[in-house]
Amino acid sequence: MEGLSRKEVELISWLEFYEKYFFTSEDVDKFAKNKTQRYNTIRNLLKKKRIVKLNRKKYYLVPIKAKSGGWSEDAFVLADEIFDGEGYYIAGWSAANYWRLTEQIPMRTEVHTTKRQGEMRVMNTPFIFRRTTRARVAQAVTQEVKGHPFKVMNKEEMEKWMRLRD
Repeated sequence: MEGLSRKEVELISWLEFYEKYFFTSEDVDKFAKNKTQRYNTIRNLLKKKRIVKLNRKKYYLVPIKAKSGGWSEDAFVLADEIFDGEGYYIAGWSAANYWRLTEQIPMRTEVHTTKRQGEMRVMNTPFIFRRTTRARVAQAVTQEVKGHPFKVMNKEEMEKWMRLRD
């Protein structure tokens, strides 16, 4: 693992002190003189695996207590942060497990969204994105895990989905 510069340690310390593990590039502006320095700081931290890019403007800070750089965050919290809390819901086997409709722990987290489709791996957590409609997203319910809200398919819809799998 590469060493951190003074400015990078200052930024990481500030983010950890204020518990801003999910942050934007605007938060880095306080420590950079201009856009180029901000870009280079973010790029270097990405290269050193101290931060993880979640979407165009949001990053996740790997805590300093993760000595080897390996860290894990709850998949439901990651999904909510990737989509900034809107236009998505957790579905499939992950939602079935959340509602205790199955005892199997899913290997991947299925996220239905209006924005993207495909697969993505964030901090060793595999995500599958499937496209859906705004009406289906509106039917999702908001729940909470570790004090963080996220959207999940409602229990009645999940029970119907499970019956189709039998």
